[in-house]
Amino acid sequence: MSYLQYNDNFRGTGEANEKGKTLEVFLEEYDPKKYDCPRNTVDIAVFKAEKDGLRLLMIRRKNHPNIGFWALPGGFVDLRENLEDAAKRELEEETGVTGISPVQVRTWGDFDRDPRWRVITTLYCTVIGEQLPVKGGDDAAEARWFDVKLEETVSPKGAGLVTLTLTDPESDLTLRSQAKRETRGDGVLSEDVYHQLSTDRIAGDHGLLIMDALRFVENRRK
Repeated sequence: MSYLQYNDNFRGTGEANEKGKTLEVFLEEYDPKKYDCPRNTVDIAVFKAEKDGLRLLMIRRKNHPNIGFWALPGGFVDLRENLEDAAKRELEEETGVTGISPVQVRTWGDFDRDPRWRVITTLYCTVIGEQLPVKGGDDAAEARWFDVKLEETVSPKGAGLVTLTLTDPESDLTLRSQAKRETRGDGVLSEDVYHQLSTDRIAGDHGLLIMDALRFVENRRK
């Protein structure tokens, strides 16, 4: 099914290109698999606001890569699926949680962040008022709520050593990730960039994604 049915604006002025091809002919001959392309995923950080801090919903991976480690709910985006819809679908499939309204935080795309292929993920997050019941499903062996603690030691140059600790209040399970944070920009526009130093049972770069989501939520709640 052609994307032209969704947006006639793709035709531009309606003229043929320099090879005399109309848009319809161009699309018939176009091979999207001619070049290696990245795959797109979404991940979502669902926080529960408590009087003494935040709790975070995590899933334990049931398959490779990072099998047995804990991660944010998420997965691959279908070809004809919007990013936010994909985030909601993956959250429901892996935890059973529905009815949330996520906000897009940032895109993460280092070339070596996934061993399967070049994978680019879009991070979403949301803050809810009640701790919903959760159950692992699909690619998740289980789902749990973790208490969140973020500690940072800042150097005079602005770089910081950040330690993320996630603790399951119903067991002795503790997860950790440590990273270096630096602020890039010219003073007018700037952003925090995280470089992972270590991770303990948190899948891939998800510790960095969580740090990013926490910073995003803190800035929005001020």
